[in-house]
Amino acid sequence: MRSHGIIFLSLTVLVAVLFAIDMAVGAVNIPISDIWAALTGGDCQQATAKIIIDIRLIKAIAALLAGAALSVSGLQMQTVFRNPLAGPYVLGISSGASLGVALIVLAGVGSSLGIAGAAWAGAAAVLAVMMAVSHRIKDIMVILILGIMFSSGVSAVVQILQYLSNDESLKAFVIWTMGSLGDITWHQMSIILPAIAGGIGLAILTIKPLNMLMFGEDYAMTMGLDVKRARGLIFLSTTLLAGTVTAFCGPIGFIGLAMPHVTRMLLRDSDHRILLPGTILTGAAVMLICDIVSKLFTLPVNAITALLGIPIVIWIVLRNNTSD
Repeated sequence: MRSHGIIFLSLTVLVAVLFAIDMAVGAVNIPISDIWAALTGGDCQQATAKIIIDIRLIKAIAALLAGAALSVSGLQMQTVFRNPLAGPYVLGISSGASLGVALIVLAGVGSSLGIAGAAWAGAAAVLAVMMAVSHRIKDIMVILILGIMFSSGVSAVVQILQYLSNDESLKAFVIWTMGSLGDITWHQMSIILPAIAGGIGLAILTIKPLNMLMFGEDYAMTMGLDVKRARGLIFLSTTLLAGTVTAFCGPIGFIGLAMPHVTRMLLRDSDHRILLPGTILTGAAVMLICDIVSKLFTLPVNAITALLGIPIVIWIVLRNNTSD
């Protein structure tokens, strides 16, 4: 539709503008001409070029990727569980990653790459458990409940580790839970980019199953869908997307929960062929806004995403309650 094309074009331009603004905002005031020179290899001071390339550019890319990944995984979970309040961490991925990080950081042996690896291992362990459960249990709501219970259990173990840790290790873990886009290196980006690309690729492959699952698993099976296989691919995609962001940026909340609803409101369409690219763009735009605000006011990015996301979640709850 023509209106969809206009919205997609507007969102693309908005993301590009916000990306440029994110590059310009920072503790050091750098003229736009110097930013352009640093990006294009022009005449620029070495210190300025380093700030632009190794700090601001990589942080802006991280914000764009994190917003897109979390939003897509949230869209998938809301469709699979047919629950508007489902998010990318409903399977316990965040709790598993937090447990992996807790075991490393609270033991006082964590490096940045070791922390990311531990978070990945924790998320992968949770995925293995949920895949095994998904293979044996047919009812998707039972899987949702088990995922929430498993997440609560893992969180309890993390709390015990926090209680037993020393002050320095506890502070490091708490800072990790606040989320950060500024600790990523280009070497880590070479891991993040293909992982998120793979997750989005799987999401694209499951567009048709997602459209079928909107009407329930019984309907999808009558249409010839292998529900267990489709569910496994969607869970794998969500783990790649949300697990990668959590591993390298910490558990960033509310983006994955709120952005699919914003996209539905903008596009007024339930077809995932439309919703998926729209969600990528809205997630990227809002995450860039959060990063800009967090840099302007020197606040944790998780605090900004919560302040933006909570009103949207409240609106969803009130709207659903009113419609009932």
